[in-house]
Amino acid sequence: GVEVGPQPQGVLRADILDKMRKIVKHGLDFVQLFNEGKEFPPCTIEAFKIMEKVDYPRDKDDEVIAIIHPKLQDQDWQPLNNGDPLFLSLDGRVIAYKGDCTVYPTFINEAAYYEKKQAFVKTVKLKLSAKHIRSSVS
Repeated sequence: GVEVGPQPQGVLRADILDKMRKIVKHGLDFVQLFNEGKEFPPCTIEAFKIMEKVDYPRDKDDEVIAIIHPKLQDQDWQPLNNGDPLFLSLDGRVIAYKGDCTVYPTFINEAAYYEKKQAFVKTVKLKLSAKHIRSSVS
């Protein structure tokens, strides 16, 4: 599957549809070239591994008591370091990220995840390497 976004629920956006078409076309082009026997050289790419789903801060009655900090909003895939603003409490207090490594949050403050108690997902950046590949079918 391919998920391209962000795109609000019930909204059709031409720019997002165009991105989806391009990525599907690239995937199909790769499959065609692979099936034709093209050899692809070794490569290294950056990828993100999901580490943890993070909920909004809540009180003893399970009510949300803080929102995403404005400096984090719309910063999907950007580095988040120890001490960076994470949440803003309803009384104006900044809640900073406390972590021992840089993470890359994504799905930040997406409406579809509110009911799942998910403010964002913490990911870490990895480098993946692949050897050359070629179809063994002639």
